Amino acid sequence: MQNTKVFSILQYFSKYELNSLRKFVQSPYFNVNEDLMRLYDLYLALLEKPDPVLDREEAWRTIVGDGRAYDDVRYRKYNSDLLKLVEAYLAQKVYEENPIREANHLIEAVSRRKMIKLYNTVMSSARRLSDRQLYKSAQYYYYQYQIEKNYYEILIHGQKRLDKTNVEYIVENLDRFYLAEKLRYYCSVLTTKYIHSHEYKLLFLEEIVSHVELYDYTNVPAISIFYQIYLTITRTEDRSYFDTLIQLIHDHIGLFPKDEALEIYTYALNYCIRNINQGKKEWLQEYVDLYEQMLKNEIIEFGDEEYGPWHFKNIVTAASRLDRFAWVERFINKYYQQLPQAYRDNALSFNLAQLNFHKKNYGEVISLLHRVEYEDFTYNLNSKVYLMLSYYELDEIEPLLSLMDSFRIYLQRNTKIPANRKRNYGNLIKFLKKLTRIYPGDKAALERLSKEMDEHEGAIVNAPWLREKIAELM
Repeated sequence: MQNTKVFSILQYFSKYELNSLRKFVQSPYFNVNEDLMRLYDLYLALLEKPDPVLDREEAWRTIVGDGRAYDDVRYRKYNSDLLKLVEAYLAQKVYEENPIREANHLIEAVSRRKMIKLYNTVMSSARRLSDRQLYKSAQYYYYQYQIEKNYYEILIHGQKRLDKTNVEYIVENLDRFYLAEKLRYYCSVLTTKYIHSHEYKLLFLEEIVSHVELYDYTNVPAISIFYQIYLTITRTEDRSYFDTLIQLIHDHIGLFPKDEALEIYTYALNYCIRNINQGKKEWLQEYVDLYEQMLKNEIIEFGDEEYGPWHFKNIVTAASRLDRFAWVERFINKYYQQLPQAYRDNALSFNLAQLNFHKKNYGEVISLLHRVEYEDFTYNLNSKVYLMLSYYELDEIEPLLSLMDSFRIYLQRNTKIPANRKRNYGNLIKFLKKLTRIYPGDKAALERLSKEMDEHEGAIVNAPWLREKIAELM
């Protein structure tokens, strides 16, 4: 049979989570159908097999066990009900991760039932949990808002009309949450517009920016940091905004959960990248310094399949360009085992090749990059580039010309590569091919090539290397 949706989802769970989920399914509070327990145990056993495939009728016999004929509708219902239990478990685990969320729901429940004797107890507990919160991201103010709102509901019924309530605290926390989140998503929108030219309609953005400029929010890092990020995106020429952002990160990054801390650092990294791409080599050091801070604060998770290998590559690339070879070797040896298994060998070969290219060990680069065929087009593109540059450095013109031709065809045929990236890599091939045809000392031809490159400024991969090679032939 084709594996069911619920079984496919179970493959994402660790052994610990599967055991925890079994207790959840076994609990009569959440499930009273023993057939679902048998189906879950069947899937647990199936997960242990290297090629997990099971016949529906065989599964049916295991579940019902009383000789009843296979009922496809009923079998699908079993799987649907088990999927609902799995989804309920996932929601429950997220709910349990935040004690303040639980405390707020308890206050709400006590208030609804007017359990007066519990009012002080639940409020004290909520405030105590709030005081212990390490993180002070926007979500913190949202939960503070909920606490104050629920406290208002408890108090309002027993107060006199002229008594002062806690409305001011309710609104203050709601405002802080709103301002912080609005600025955060505004920064995301601005970044997306630069990359994809998407248009978004977001209300009150100018008013929010004007408000934050007028009032002092330095005591609310969730607002001050994202406002500073906004300034680095919109006023790129003034370095002082970046410097202020770095200071804020240094002072307050521990107040943000890891995923949001990574988001904040990514904005700072992107600012460095924009300057590096403009030929400002001094920003490489800023870039590597940021990554070193992220490593020190354990913010990067190289095991993340979506971003881990790319952070790994970026670190090796930047630090190698700074000739920090010993540091890069230590970094690779320390962290490559953390990469996802599916990427590990490829990433190791590619990043060792990067390191050896900057060390001018071009033969080793070629040896390393010939070991693996990269499925991901980004790794594939960059590996072909390093091969081309290494062939040129070794004066291996025939394999270089052959690789350039096959690379050009690869760019034309691969539909996954964005058009602008095809153009940039295509320009590298075009100008490198022209460079191979120019004799050393032909200053006029080299100057023409350099001027032609000027017309494609910002749209040539490895342009600084090309210009370096042109200068060597002058």
